[in-house]
Amino acid sequence: MNKKVDVKDLLSEELPSDSRHARQLVRRQMIAETVIAEGSIRIEDLTERFGISLMTAHRDVDDLVSRGLFRKTRGVVSAAPTSLIESSDAYRATKQAKEKKAIAKAAMQFVEPGQAIFMDDATTVHEMTRFLPAKVPLTVITNSLVLINELKEVVDLNLICLGGQFYHWCNAFMGHITSNEIRRLRADTVFMSLSAIVDDVVYHQSPETVATKRAMFESSSKRVLLADRTKFERRALHHFATLEEFDAVIVDEDIPISHLSRMRSKGINVIVADGERSG
Repeated sequence: MNKKVDVKDLLSEELPSDSRHARQLVRRQMIAETVIAEGSIRIEDLTERFGISLMTAHRDVDDLVSRGLFRKTRGVVSAAPTSLIESSDAYRATKQAKEKKAIAKAAMQFVEPGQAIFMDDATTVHEMTRFLPAKVPLTVITNSLVLINELKEVVDLNLICLGGQFYHWCNAFMGHITSNEIRRLRADTVFMSLSAIVDDVVYHQSPETVATKRAMFESSSKRVLLADRTKFERRALHHFATLEEFDAVIVDEDIPISHLSRMRSKGINVIVADGERSG
């Protein structure tokens, strides 16, 4: 298991005095971490990995499914973003890949040589890295280990790496140490994406993610949200901001017209990637 996500808070409950129940809780947390890290796994493989019977494996998986964490289909348990948990970055990167590339390309209209920009750990924002060499000199400030590794060799790009507590599930640094460092800086623009948009309000599953991204948001002169159409189909727990608070919201061309019309009626600056542009 190469990547882990701390799901203890998500499955939190008082640690039972009964040792069998305690072992069960710990095992289910480990199963959840495994599914998040790998995206999907056969239930039979869980029996070998955790030394449990097939019946026990199904019972554990059914409990996790009932909590809304995963989906179970034909003997396979799979990770899917829910109101409680976000999938690993490797899993998220495979979803809506074409749309993310188009959105990232459209976002480059907000990048000019000489600027300082925040880039968060979102996989859609990651797609912008391929276009950045054409915009140097630039200063990029990021908490994403993936972006750090990709941008460290770019000529004339000043890379500022934000430290803090490292979270395996998103390959990024987050938490109060990261947020404190962000607040000491000031950028021209922040580029970010979050998990869910409900009634034109943006949400995320992780409070640490919300706090870190909010620090970037408040430390930038301009705020740009990258959001493919699936964001409008999801739910998440923690409030981040309203769409009206962003200077631009970039969506893919397959977004339902109902969403597009509603946002524009509210005066939200929506830009459709590879299609109609509003400004």
